[in-house]
Amino acid sequence: MTPYEEQMLLELQLWQHEMMQEPSLANRMAKKVQTKLNSYIPEKVHLAVTATVKQMIRAVLFGAEKTTQPPFVHVTMELKEKVVLDRIAFYKKAAAAEGGVTGVGGILLGLADFPLLLSLKLKMLFDIATYYGYFVEDYRERVYLLYIFQLAFSSQEQRKQVYLKMVNWEDQKHQLPTDIHQFDWRNFQQEYRDYIDIPKLAQMIPVIGAPIGAVVNYRLLQKLGTTAMNAYRLRWHDEEKLLNP
Repeated sequence: MTPYEEQMLLELQLWQHEMMQEPSLANRMAKKVQTKLNSYIPEKVHLAVTATVKQMIRAVLFGAEKTTQPPFVHVTMELKEKVVLDRIAFYKKAAAAEGGVTGVGGILLGLADFPLLLSLKLKMLFDIATYYGYFVEDYRERVYLLYIFQLAFSSQEQRKQVYLKMVNWEDQKHQLPTDIHQFDWRNFQQEYRDYIDIPKLAQMIPVIGAPIGAVVNYRLLQKLGTTAMNAYRLRWHDEEKLLNP
């Protein structure tokens, strides 16, 4: 193992510890409040939002592969992660610019931010997957991307459950349903919406929403990028153990 890989493994272990932590009191209280607020929303609204998010994400999941480069193979982890970090920096700047523009216009342009930002996030995940050497044409790799998304934008309780689905992925992926329609879209969209609701509401205030939108989007992409890197480090570590038991 190279010095870079040793340092990477230490960072991975810290991240794994974070993923397995139990929800704090503040996390549990916030989740209860959000669950209570969600209970006031009519069921038909939940169904409509779930269907919309599902279709948006499926459109990106099955369209981004057309513009994604072939995966990196036979490349060191250090070089892969250098390219990944450069790509994350590119998407953070793009998301900040998009958030600044949509934040100027208040509610109307703020509504446009949701699909634009979602597309940027998923496209970044596709790029990261290929840089780590994975073929995103495989349906199971796209499910892994959705799990990474959930890890980044879910409550601590949900995060732990998703993380456990990703450990020993080479075994777990064979248990997946063959149809992406069977993915838990309702929980996916609700956790994501709950996570970004408050900062995104501030973005909808005309004029001052511009700097807020830029900062919020930048940080959301940073969080997603860091989560993705550690998720693929987890894959790398599991595969290393299989090759060198």
